[in-house]
Amino acid sequence: MTEIIGVRFKSGGKQYYFDPQGQQVAEGQGVIIETSRGLEYGECVQANTMVEDEAVVQPLRPLVRIATDKDLDTVAKNHEKEKKAFTICQDKIAAHGLDMKLVDVEYNFEGNKILFFFTSEGRVDFRALVKDLAGVFHARIELRQIGVRDEAKMLGGLGICGRPFCCAGFLDEFQPVSIKMAKTQNLSLNPTKISGTCGRLMCCLKYEQDAYEDAVKRMPKNESFVETPEGVGTVSQVNLLKETVTVRLEDQPEAPKCFHNCEICVVRNGKGKRPEGYVAPPPEELAKLRKVTPVEEPKSLLGSLDSALTGMGMTAPSPVPEVPEEKGGEDAPKRRRSRSRRGGSKPAGETAAPKQEQASKQPAPPKQKQGGKEQPRPPKGDKPQKNVEQPKPAAPQGEQAGAPAGEKKRPRRRYHRKPRGDKPQTPEA
Repeated sequence: MTEIIGVRFKSGGKQYYFDPQGQQVAEGQGVIIETSRGLEYGECVQANTMVEDEAVVQPLRPLVRIATDKDLDTVAKNHEKEKKAFTICQDKIAAHGLDMKLVDVEYNFEGNKILFFFTSEGRVDFRALVKDLAGVFHARIELRQIGVRDEAKMLGGLGICGRPFCCAGFLDEFQPVSIKMAKTQNLSLNPTKISGTCGRLMCCLKYEQDAYEDAVKRMPKNESFVETPEGVGTVSQVNLLKETVTVRLEDQPEAPKCFHNCEICVVRNGKGKRPEGYVAPPPEELAKLRKVTPVEEPKSLLGSLDSALTGMGMTAPSPVPEVPEEKGGEDAPKRRRSRSRRGGSKPAGETAAPKQEQASKQPAPPKQKQGGKEQPRPPKGDKPQKNVEQPKPAAPQGEQAGAPAGEKKRPRRRYHRKPRGDKPQTPEA
């Protein structure tokens, strides 16, 4: 077993392993490391860990020391020098008329070496530029040409998805991406839609490629001859994400139908002729291919609510009893409100006595003819009362239909209420 620490020199850069030399280094702590370019400052991204000897390349370079405050001041001064060197180098490039784009400048920790990163479409003769820069900075100058992907990684930014570049965030190495991946994933082959800010194919095409390749092995190809629960037909479209296929049935070629991959049986995969001597199975056999989705019973939340409240030391609230609806239909409350506007009616217990007294004082009801004979009309008090909370007001005494024309109208009592919409009859002269 070998003890290692992981160190990263740039944000989003590759992680390297070093020998801690017995020192305990915490994650996020600055360290000074001996590299092939001399002493360099880096950040620990993996604390002391024991790994197998075969997992690392021997020999490991050692850890010099944990960064001190003086080392951090040196790093800050080097960053300020990088900004000045970037401006000076741009002016020198313009003076020499070179076709190159300066991307970044990097000082080593000791300050005796400067790296200039640039991009260019072709080869550039920058020997005169190196001499001028060495005369200005009095240090070792190195110009390094990089690609557009490395440029995007150094500069950073936001992709079309709205997130920071993957290369600047967590990608240690660039993975090869081809246009075949876009075809496999059924993406648009328009370069502007599948290219990143760097102008190359997006790195995220590689992320789901393995899942698509696995789905392609299980799904039929276009123009395959298949059996479905509704008959036989030819595959016209394949959806790898949903694992569904669109089939043109022989019986209904104008109305393609969609089926799940588990509902079809492939007779011929890909383009070709229909198998000779093939006879379609009967509909009863094809119907067995249909996928049956089990119906789950609805789960009650009462048990889970009780258990959750019990765990919190609380009790579930008791169910609210249902209030029986009032009889008389929806219009009953409206009728009660309309009576209250006319003056209000008293409860049934209070109006019983006045009604009995009124019935004793009223004259005999008029007779009505039935079957050629006059029969007395039953008084209103004898009618069965409807099952309502408020009784209907009695009709006025002097407005009965059978009263003689010359009879005087009796005075109206206080507890009689004239119903709306009825006009008193005027006695004939």
